[in-house]
Amino acid sequence: MMTFSAQSSDKELFVASPFTEPSSFTDGIEGPACDSDGNVYAVNFEKQHTIGIVTPKGEASIFVNLEKGSVGNGIRFDQKGNMYIADYTNHNVLKVDMKTKKIEVHAHESKMNQPNDIAITKEGIIYASDPNWKESTGQVWRVDLDGTITLVAPDMGTTNGIDVSPDGKTLYVNESVQRNVWSFKINSDGSLSNKKLIHQFKDFGMDGMRCDVDGNIYITRYGKGTVVKMTPQGEILKEIDVLGEKPSNLCFGGPDGCTIYVTEVEHERLVEFRVDQPGLAWKRWQK
Repeated sequence: MMTFSAQSSDKELFVASPFTEPSSFTDGIEGPACDSDGNVYAVNFEKQHTIGIVTPKGEASIFVNLEKGSVGNGIRFDQKGNMYIADYTNHNVLKVDMKTKKIEVHAHESKMNQPNDIAITKEGIIYASDPNWKESTGQVWRVDLDGTITLVAPDMGTTNGIDVSPDGKTLYVNESVQRNVWSFKINSDGSLSNKKLIHQFKDFGMDGMRCDVDGNIYITRYGKGTVVKMTPQGEILKEIDVLGEKPSNLCFGGPDGCTIYVTEVEHERLVEFRVDQPGLAWKRWQK
C-alpha cells in the first residue's frame, strides 16, 4: 500500500497539487469516481486490468483485478453504491458489488467501438460514449436498468467526456478530435433530441467531464494540461493548471464534495484541487 498526500479542506481554490505518487498508476490511468466514504477509484493502478482505490489520506492499493482481458476506462456509482465500469476491450459495462467485489457484465454490445466514459442519472440509467479513434467518429448508447442497450446518438465525432445535468434533463457530450461540446435534451423515455453545440475549443483535445451542483461543467483539456470550468451555455469561467499535459478525467469528492481529483497521464498519478461548489455526484450521496 502506498501513502502520499493527506487531504486538506483549507487549500487555496483552483490550485492543483499531487495526490498520489508519480508512476503509481500506468499510463492508462482513467476513471475516476468517489464513493460515499470519500475513497477515490481509478483504473490501472500499478498494472493494467486493475481498479485502484485511494483513501482520503492518500493510501493507494488495488481494489479489484479485472478478468478475461477487460480494461476499464470510465467509472461511475449508482445511488445504491454499485460501481459501473466501461470495459472498452470487451465492449461491456461491468457492475461491481462493492461489498463482495463480485464483478458481472451489466451490459454487452458487440457493435460498440469501445465504451469509453459513462454518465449515470439519479434513476440509474447509464449513457456511454463510444468513440472510433481510427475513423474520428463516435456515438452514444443508453443502458437501461436491466442492461438493455440502445443507440441514442449515432453519427457523431470522437465522443468522449459525458455527464448529465443536475435536473436530469440534459446530457452533455464532448468530441475530442473535433473539440466540440454538445448538449442533448433527455426525453422522458431516455431518448435524446435537440442536439446543440455549446462550445468549440480552438486547440488541444478534451477528455472527461463532470458537473457541479450549479450545473457548471468541468472538462479536462488533454494535451494542454488544464481543466476548464464552463457554464451550461459554454462560457469559460476558469482554467486550472493540473501539473501535467495529459489530464484524462476527473471527479468530485473530499469531505464537502469540493475537491476535484484528476487522473493525470503524463506522471501516471492523481492530482487534486479545491473548488467553490460541490460536485453533483457527491451531492447525491448525501441524500
